[in-house]
Amino acid sequence: MSQRELPIGIQTFRTVREDGCYYVDKTPYLESLVGTSGHYFLSRPRRFGKSLFLDTLKELFEGSEALFKGLAIHDRWDWSVRNPVVRLDFSKGDFTAPDYLHRNTMAQLDDIGRRAEVACDYDTAPERLSYLLETLHGRSGERVVVLVDEYDKPILDALGNPEVACAHRDYLRGLYSTLKFADAHIRLSFITGVSKFSKVSLFSGLNNLIDITMEPAYSAICGYTEGDLDEVFASELAGLDRQAIREWYNGYSWLGAERVYNPFDILLLFRNRTFKAHWFETGTPAFLIETLLRRQVRSVDLDGMVASDELLSAFDVDDISPEALLFQTGYLTILKQEELAGRTLYTLGYPNREVREGLNGSLLRHLVRDGTRQMANSIRLYRLLEADDLDGLRELFHAFYASIPHEWYTNNDIANYEGYYASVFYSYFAGLGLDVTVEDSTSLGRLYMALRFEGRVYLFEFKVVEQAGEGPAMAQLKARRYADKYRASGPVRLVGVEFSSASRNIVSFETGWG
Repeated sequence: MSQRELPIGIQTFRTVREDGCYYVDKTPYLESLVGTSGHYFLSRPRRFGKSLFLDTLKELFEGSEALFKGLAIHDRWDWSVRNPVVRLDFSKGDFTAPDYLHRNTMAQLDDIGRRAEVACDYDTAPERLSYLLETLHGRSGERVVVLVDEYDKPILDALGNPEVACAHRDYLRGLYSTLKFADAHIRLSFITGVSKFSKVSLFSGLNNLIDITMEPAYSAICGYTEGDLDEVFASELAGLDRQAIREWYNGYSWLGAERVYNPFDILLLFRNRTFKAHWFETGTPAFLIETLLRRQVRSVDLDGMVASDELLSAFDVDDISPEALLFQTGYLTILKQEELAGRTLYTLGYPNREVREGLNGSLLRHLVRDGTRQMANSIRLYRLLEADDLDGLRELFHAFYASIPHEWYTNNDIANYEGYYASVFYSYFAGLGLDVTVEDSTSLGRLYMALRFEGRVYLFEFKVVEQAGEGPAMAQLKARRYADKYRASGPVRLVGVEFSSASRNIVSFETGWG
């Protein structure tokens, strides 16, 4: 297969097809969706292909047959029928200003009306949208297709100002409720975004909304599967370590039979031929980091969170669970699903190496408040592990904690809980992309952290002396015989770390052989 143009950043289906770019055929999903009328909702992380999917829907209903030649849906679609399309896109603009949402929405509706030659004098968005739908239906004889891209961005932009965010939520609730009352004029509506606001808070007027976010049949509606890489991108794979591709970028699950790759990462990997955090570096919302720190969520607990179906859906301006926020934004994914006492529970974890490294690095920068020192410490940590220098490791962490100004503790609630010390310690290792396992269970207990590095295994137990009710860390490592589980992987080093919340530093760093 010859190489083609990589569609990096291209969200227009016509451009992808006419310019001969690589395209993963998603039209089988279109066929199953458009078989009946309905209002559909899909949540996926940023840069996962939502906009391209919506644009594909647009071209399909507008009857752009030439663009679909060779695709699965081409011979199973009635190209003689064309539906009017109304598309709202909230991905552009800064919605932090209180009055910008209304001006942006009206400008979009003005543009739609102008292109369709529909004059309207209403100065309120719901009434103008309703008039557009009724007029377009009456004029064409075909019901309208409504597409809404990044429906939630006006709210997410303003989360730092809850008053504005709530006002935006209420404004959009009124706008989206129009779809219910204009149902007779709508063939299909499809709404996409990053977050999944509760129906009560945002879609209370649209009670017939069909949420396909976690339906297994649509789990790969966005993203690339293993088969897609083999079939579509085969010519790009030469010279790249396939297992490394999986470890870096695969792993996202929405309950389907297989996990999917982040498409943005894959395309940039093929262009740059280097493994790095392409998606993560495009921007981690500060609100996410601030929420984790404010809720005192330990970084060591992220990989293995357990959430119910209700909790994953609990997202509103004044009620945002860390689990829902991390899952919906793509920083955690579903590792396991199980039924317990009639409830569905999900075990969450990092989807891949990129996210684990990136999120821990970002958390660490906020925890230590000194990016230059953090980078120097991270490099030093790696070198010490290469040399198997545990005395140097003790000195490194002791010097780091000693360097944090006293004022930082007294002015910041985050530093006044036990999880802060553990999070800093763990995130230094996880942020380097090392092979780290936390809270690993054995028959005798749960180990704080296991690190596999260059054929060696390091077992860490962490204690805060003022709270340690089970004896010294090293004594617990030996008494519970954690090393037995790891000896087959190589030489085992035991490291018992004890911290004092009074002195705010490491007071004991015992090492030994397991």
